[in-house]
Amino acid sequence: MTSLSSLLGSESREVPLVLERQERVLGRQIADLVGTLRRRPPQVIVTCGRGSSAHAATFGKHLFERYLGLPVAAAAPVVASVYHQRLNLRGQLFLAISQSGRSTDLLATAETARAAGAITAAIVNDTTSPLAHTCEYVLSMEAGQELSVAASKTFVASLAALLRLTAEWADDGRMRDALARLPQRLGAAIELDWSAPLPRLSRADSVITIGRGPTLAIAREGALKLKEVCNIHAEAFSSAEFQHGPISLVGQTYPILVFAPTDAAAEGTEALRVELAEKGAEVFATARPPDAKNFLPTLNPDQPEADAICLILAFYQLLPQLAARRGSDVDRPRHLQKVTSTR
Repeated sequence: MTSLSSLLGSESREVPLVLERQERVLGRQIADLVGTLRRRPPQVIVTCGRGSSAHAATFGKHLFERYLGLPVAAAAPVVASVYHQRLNLRGQLFLAISQSGRSTDLLATAETARAAGAITAAIVNDTTSPLAHTCEYVLSMEAGQELSVAASKTFVASLAALLRLTAEWADDGRMRDALARLPQRLGAAIELDWSAPLPRLSRADSVITIGRGPTLAIAREGALKLKEVCNIHAEAFSSAEFQHGPISLVGQTYPILVFAPTDAAAEGTEALRVELAEKGAEVFATARPPDAKNFLPTLNPDQPEADAICLILAFYQLLPQLAARRGSDVDRPRHLQKVTSTR
């Protein structure tokens, strides 16, 4: 199976057009939200999401803390949906991320946040969903219909929406320029050949993924996709956290995928890659010389967060090939359905 013969592969190839459509729609929506945030500056941002949307929230945490200096915490939806406790969020920003906008626990959390006086916003693909109706501000992913159970268009669209929100809120010209170039760069990222890990991953029982800064969310999303569509146990770590205990796992048992950032965190990530290889791990890494062993090709660096988004789209093209080798259906993962509603 090639990436083009799967829904996951074909839908991920729609991403450049999704981002062009998003740019036309999101401008006014983001301007309205940012106008409120400048008039009523929050001190804390609380995010809420499940699965791929939770990983998008990790990307948002990096953006908001790195460029706005605002601390970000992830909500535990069970507090609202099961324990019925309201958090003291008056005047703070509550940001929910969901492709469907229909999960019961996310909806309960958004309802209690708004009742508590938070500024509530939702990044959703379905702008008619209950979550969209609950929140004051709605940012549309503009991904269109997504049929593959494993999200690709909506995940990248969530990251792009977060990047657009940050660019406007921080008034960051470099970020705006990178967003303008991003559709074309994503089109190029799709064509990168990431087949080098296929033989090793096809026989792996477990995989470790590593990122830091803007690529931590990418590592987490990569691990999730390996689990849900390739039936491989995978676990994601920051390059720093990995050294606080999990590094004892290193050996020939677990192949490692390193999603290297292109910012100030790159040096430390590369140092860890070298150390892991010296300890006997088979490491496949981005952002290395093209003649290096186990090199995963990347585009020339542009802007660090935009570069990170390009990495996940290149990774998606690997998944249908890997799933086929392992005998799993990349578009219909076992035990999963497109919309998951948890309480």
